[in-house]
Amino acid sequence: MTIMKSEETIRKITEHTYGTWKAQKGWKTPVYIKDAEGVYMYDTNDKRYLDFSSQLMCTNLGHKNKAIIEAIVKQAERLPYIAPIFAQEAMESATEALLSVVPASLSKFFFSTSGTEANEAAVMILRQYMAPKYKIISRYHSYHGATIAGLSLTGDPRRWFAERARFTMPGVCFAPDAYCYRCPFGLTYGNCSIQCAEYVDYMIKEEGNVAAVFVEPVVGTNGRIVPPPEYFPRLRQICDENDVLLVVDEVMSGWYRTGTVFAMENWNVTPDILATAKGCTNAYTPLGVTMTSKKIADYFEEEPLIQGHTYAFHPLVMSAVAPAIAEFKKLMATGHPQKVSPYLEKRLYELEDRHPCIGDARGIGHFWSLEIVKNRKTKERFNTKADKFLKPLMTDKIAAEAQKLGLYMQAWYDNLIIAPPLIITESQVDEGIEILDKALAVADQEVVHTDTPGSRSSAAFKK
Repeated sequence: MTIMKSEETIRKITEHTYGTWKAQKGWKTPVYIKDAEGVYMYDTNDKRYLDFSSQLMCTNLGHKNKAIIEAIVKQAERLPYIAPIFAQEAMESATEALLSVVPASLSKFFFSTSGTEANEAAVMILRQYMAPKYKIISRYHSYHGATIAGLSLTGDPRRWFAERARFTMPGVCFAPDAYCYRCPFGLTYGNCSIQCAEYVDYMIKEEGNVAAVFVEPVVGTNGRIVPPPEYFPRLRQICDENDVLLVVDEVMSGWYRTGTVFAMENWNVTPDILATAKGCTNAYTPLGVTMTSKKIADYFEEEPLIQGHTYAFHPLVMSAVAPAIAEFKKLMATGHPQKVSPYLEKRLYELEDRHPCIGDARGIGHFWSLEIVKNRKTKERFNTKADKFLKPLMTDKIAAEAQKLGLYMQAWYDNLIIAPPLIITESQVDEGIEILDKALAVADQEVVHTDTPGSRSSAAFKK
């Protein structure tokens, strides 16, 4: 049934609600979505959009998964809320399901209601545990959430606005990224001695009082930057040698997004603390999980854990975990995502070959980036960090053109986010690539043409 929404309805929504992460003049004509199923969503005019970013990189199993929905409904009927001081069935089932897939050393969980809160809890835990050490090393291409701790750890422009409001915590330092396409040291993989990791060792020794290194295994919003294979084994070694915790934010990169349950498994490295959210409930309920090693858990046997809130361990929220994990296991057992991910890679590389505006196509699994550039030879961007929130962005223009053609895709200041649900088929990938092929012409018209090929930086690691 078509549900028409008038301009007055949209006006009422935008006049009385805040649009997120934008000047409010940009929150005037949002698309009104009435339904979503599988890899598609539908507006009130029955126009269909292919979801090429899993919303906010969170609906990894797609829309309207029946098993998860049924579990949430049953929980709402049985026990929609109880205070976190009580044990209850949803807590039991979520814990058991997590124990079946997480690394064995991460055996203690704190349940909150977002990835931001999962990271906030990680900060609280690590600073209590490591006291008097308190400094945290993050990276410049990072996003860790919208609270004080999350924004303080964030390297992207959102932190700049938080700093203007004096809304950050002390003790955060930023390290260069494992960003081979734009190596901060001007080096080339194979002849770099993984300087991006070695510099962290230098920082720890020079800063003093470093409690933790806090990283996204594969950078999320800020570019799906896949590190070289030696990076995380060396970073783990550096942390151990300096008595520093390794904390990973798997809010986006977790839940089979990169092919494994958690991205760190691609390098056979286990962190001391892991924060996750989004895909663990397929985003149907707002859950965050902070996991710690037994050594850290044992510390809090005698020390108070200063963490908790009304919605912590919320039964309705946790009810989605067990069915989501069961659905992930079932899907991965079919081999479907493992078959489609290399096909997605192939099609994205074909786009890169056809479009001079793509400087680097990189990614892993169902987690990809197209970095958009004005000049392939010099790697000049159309937009920089400083433009975000303040100037029109080329990536937004591409995403807007794609949306007109029926493709929903997240964009950041210099890259497009290709992260479809794991259930996507090869034919649906083709559908998305066909639309994206047309939308990229918006940027191609303004590039400086060179004969320089695209980078494919992460592909170099597979040789």
